[in-house]
Amino acid sequence: MFERYNINVFQGIVFNYITACGVGFLLFNDEWKQADLATGSWIPFAFLVGSLFISLFFMMGKSAQENGIGITSVMVKMSLAIPVFTAIFLYNEAIYLTKIIGIIAALIGVFMITYQKKNKTVKSGNRQVAFLLILFVGSGLLDTVVNYVEKVALGELSVAIFSAFSFGVAACIGISILLIRLSQGKIQFQRQAILGGFLLGIPNFFSIYFLMMAIRFSELSDSVTYAVNNTGVVIASFIVGILMFRESATLLKFIGGLISIIAILLLTL
Repeated sequence: MFERYNINVFQGIVFNYITACGVGFLLFNDEWKQADLATGSWIPFAFLVGSLFISLFFMMGKSAQENGIGITSVMVKMSLAIPVFTAIFLYNEAIYLTKIIGIIAALIGVFMITYQKKNKTVKSGNRQVAFLLILFVGSGLLDTVVNYVEKVALGELSVAIFSAFSFGVAACIGISILLIRLSQGKIQFQRQAILGGFLLGIPNFFSIYFLMMAIRFSELSDSVTYAVNNTGVVIASFIVGILMFRESATLLKFIGGLISIIAILLLTL
């Protein structure tokens, strides 16, 4: 939608983080207690998560330019393998046949939906590969850290307040970069970016909030929760892309969607 309405993506993302932070503190301020500063070890992780939010955004932009959008999307989505297998081995989750088949099917389905043929104009090299590897590891690390925080480091702090703090860190970093770019005359301030960021920030906050709540309260294991969540996001994006943006619906994507649905059924039954 940013592209359709000619909204500068970077400015929209910055205002999105500001909105997400504001939504968290506005709706859940009663869950904040001063004593939470002294409980748990969540503060460094809030800075780490917030930094990963915005740095991964920059890396995605760079990778899209260097490698193309298709392979960049594949690497980001396939990174779900990292939190899935980390949860299995770190928290000694039970391993059974349908779970293994479901996770493998989820990875295959996600790959098939997000895969696009590489643009012939895109060059390959060490720099391009480095962007993809950093994105893969960074995206997987973000989900792994979020899971660890919810299980170990959160203390008495509520999920909503932690999410708000993390988005606040990302907002502060983004505002600093935005002010520098504006002062250097590299970009022009866009008013419509405020509205775009506001509309993006609300679902963005709740995407993290509900993921952490699912980890805490779902009867599913953490590895299954991550696999189902990521696979569901890809399926939803695929459907919305076709219905709203008239994206091409290839046979490969349809088969990937079917495999992804089967994966979710295997993981949740």
